[in-house]
Amino acid sequence: MQALRIAVAKGRLEEEILAMMDKTGMDCSAAVNKGRKLIVPVDGGRFELILAKSADIITYVEHGACDMGVVGKDIIMESARSLYEVMDLGLGRCRMMLAANKDQDFYQGFGVKTVATKYPNVARAFFEAKAMDVNIVKIEGSVELAPLLGLADGIVDIVQTGSTLKANGLEEKEWIAHISARLVVNIARMKMRKEEIDSFINRLRTVSDNAGGNT
Repeated sequence: MQALRIAVAKGRLEEEILAMMDKTGMDCSAAVNKGRKLIVPVDGGRFELILAKSADIITYVEHGACDMGVVGKDIIMESARSLYEVMDLGLGRCRMMLAANKDQDFYQGFGVKTVATKYPNVARAFFEAKAMDVNIVKIEGSVELAPLLGLADGIVDIVQTGSTLKANGLEEKEWIAHISARLVVNIARMKMRKEEIDSFINRLRTVSDNAGGNT
């Protein structure tokens, strides 16, 4: 039987999901000294951890190159791809927020606001739900710069502690979504290999502090 492939971002999230798998009794020793390998066998080859960039994980899962993936809710919201979100792993918790200058009422006035963000689809949907017209400017780097330079009235971004916002004279204005790492599954594989995938999910649930499901 071919190994179940699980795409995950290299680094902290990789370490955290491996720690969860290890707690369930899976043998993750092969991942300790993997060097530069991008495909890592786990539990005697029953699983393969595929190390990929966060932005690519959903693509690999959607197209069936990987059976499952571990990816942030922010990326799922922004991509709107066709896959199953089956479990909130409770890792990397933070929040998606609207933020602006601490002395500014973002909603004051009648002019069209400009919002800078790495997540234009999320921002657009948020303001459309409020029946607000906004100009969306996509920023790849530090979005906090945009209001400081007069490029935007506010930003939509992920916030963990809020210290970067405060250091730059910004504050959280409105909550948009809770963000954490989610387990996603390819739609076809969920049917073809349901028993194996369900077994894997159930094992993770035994060690997860947040088995919230499709949230």
